[in-house]
Amino acid sequence: MASEAFEEIAETFEFLDDWEDRYRHVIELGKAMPPLDEAFRVPATKVDGCASQVWIMPQIDGTGPQARFDFQGESDAMIVRGLIAVLHALYSGQTVAQVLKTDAAQELARLGLDEHLSSQRSNGLRAMVARIRGLAEQTAAA
Repeated sequence: MASEAFEEIAETFEFLDDWEDRYRHVIELGKAMPPLDEAFRVPATKVDGCASQVWIMPQIDGTGPQARFDFQGESDAMIVRGLIAVLHALYSGQTVAQVLKTDAAQELARLGLDEHLSSQRSNGLRAMVARIRGLAEQTAAA
């Protein structure tokens, strides 16, 4: 079950017929995100497998499967920053158990991102999803 914030993005994407408009919207979502503090742009938060620089800083409230999941993210590429914003909308505020049940590929396919991103960007997006799932798995096991 996607979050309300993600549903809003999906509705906006339905309204925007042109892929260029959707692309611009993703970039705008990224610009609207608060920047990640330099102190958190460290190897421990860096996501491997992305062509651009990407950092994901978890913010988890509680322990175990019912912990609330949130994160901050940053990238040096505007479109990737937008993709982080889309993932933030998808996962933020869910329990760790819900994060693990979310089929990110299926939800993101609703936006048509898989058809319009380069293979490098798609790989990076998968790496970010894998990182988020990994953080959720660690928390669920705690």
